[in-house]
Amino acid sequence: GRARPQPFFFFFFVQQKEVEVAIIGAGSAGLYTLGKVRPSGKSFVLINGGELGTTCARVGCMPSKALIQVAEDFHRRGILGRYGVTGHDEMEMDIEEALEHVQDMRDTFVDRVTANSTDQLPEGVFIDGYAKFVDPHTLDVEGQRIRADRIVIASGSRPVVPVEWKAFGDRIITTDQVFEQDSLPESMAVIGLGVIGLEIGQSLARLGVDVTGFDMLHTIGGLDDPAVAKAAIDILGREFPIHLGQAAEIHQEGEKLRVTAGEHSVLVDKVLASLGRRPNLDNLDIQNAGVTLDARGIPEYNRNTMQIGDSHIFIAGDVDGERPLLHEAGDEGRIAGHNAVSERIQAFQRKTPLSINFCDPNICHVGLTWSQLDPETTAVGEVKMAPVGRAMIMGKNKGLIRVYADRQSGRLLGAQMICTRAEHLGHLLAWSVQQGLSVGQLLRFPFYHPVIEEALQAALYDLYSRVETKNEGAITELAPLD
Repeated sequence: GRARPQPFFFFFFVQQKEVEVAIIGAGSAGLYTLGKVRPSGKSFVLINGGELGTTCARVGCMPSKALIQVAEDFHRRGILGRYGVTGHDEMEMDIEEALEHVQDMRDTFVDRVTANSTDQLPEGVFIDGYAKFVDPHTLDVEGQRIRADRIVIASGSRPVVPVEWKAFGDRIITTDQVFEQDSLPESMAVIGLGVIGLEIGQSLARLGVDVTGFDMLHTIGGLDDPAVAKAAIDILGREFPIHLGQAAEIHQEGEKLRVTAGEHSVLVDKVLASLGRRPNLDNLDIQNAGVTLDARGIPEYNRNTMQIGDSHIFIAGDVDGERPLLHEAGDEGRIAGHNAVSERIQAFQRKTPLSINFCDPNICHVGLTWSQLDPETTAVGEVKMAPVGRAMIMGKNKGLIRVYADRQSGRLLGAQMICTRAEHLGHLLAWSVQQGLSVGQLLRFPFYHPVIEEALQAALYDLYSRVETKNEGAITELAPLD
């Protein structure tokens, strides 16, 4: 008897780190979450795959505003003749230098974000890599296992590009690439005229690109108030052609792309795909997290606690697909972070919706949208910008302001507008809606002369004439003394 060979067993041990809180994503929502988790004293990790610096600083809010400012300043040369300024017709733009300025501004904002956040984290806390759920408490980050008592999903979003368009290579660009360009094409189609499409499309048109806009909707800028939408289409349609109501198709034609929507067709060098953003959930193996998904594939969560179901997992920022705006991501991150380190789940009141499109004139939405209003109980006031004195002096008297209130009580409900400096008027209205103020109360606030706010005052007077509840005393603008 020869001894029988014994079998060999090989054991592979996967490194596992155990923490109390794991944050997936170092964008705006993740960093605001970090701001609540870090001071708590609980152990945590911050996991991030891809570029650092937040969507806002790298490819969103900040570089787009830099481009808009360059384009708007250059565009203003067209009004100089009425002031007696000569030589403005000969002004030229060095496109390469302008784009370099935008990129320098972008890099500054990105550096500020990283310097004040991830660069200051203790060693071993920041993990570079893409996370996937192994089970409800366990994440795999490219081979490293993280087990967490609580998890915050703040993995952000990415631009939507139809699969068939990817065959056109770098002739299709998204907002993730537009600020990396060293030069601009002679012609471009912008497909999708929401916030980003309008902002970038108008800016490129003002910098000399032959821009054509397309959207399958019958509106632009997310407007659903028909009067404001019509004003926006009329105003912005004077700067570049806008074709609405039909889906755009792309075909290669030589070295160019043929973009067609119904009877409208244009041959362009490049296409800006501005079709919205997709939540980064499909690459998380979210099905292993033990949570219920809605019809969109997004976990069902409480928007006042950011808790997914009754689980230990929270969600915040663009990844939830609700309000893809920085200030909303910040609030959601704070709520998620607070609850991720607390013994008791706390619900928080959300702020009045406020959305601003920085095209020129600005487009702004405040509070309830037109489609959310009950036409039977809502009063509407409006003012056209054409006769507004300060706007006339500025050469920016195009647009329309519409404000909404409850007809019986006069309580302000919301507004939509396209007008100069709507970014400021929108804030005033959002603050007023959140405080539950009535139209009559607003009219008793001071309005200076001559300012753009007088346009809002006129819209409020029109609205006041249509509500039932009036101020006490004979003078609307002044409260009577006892």
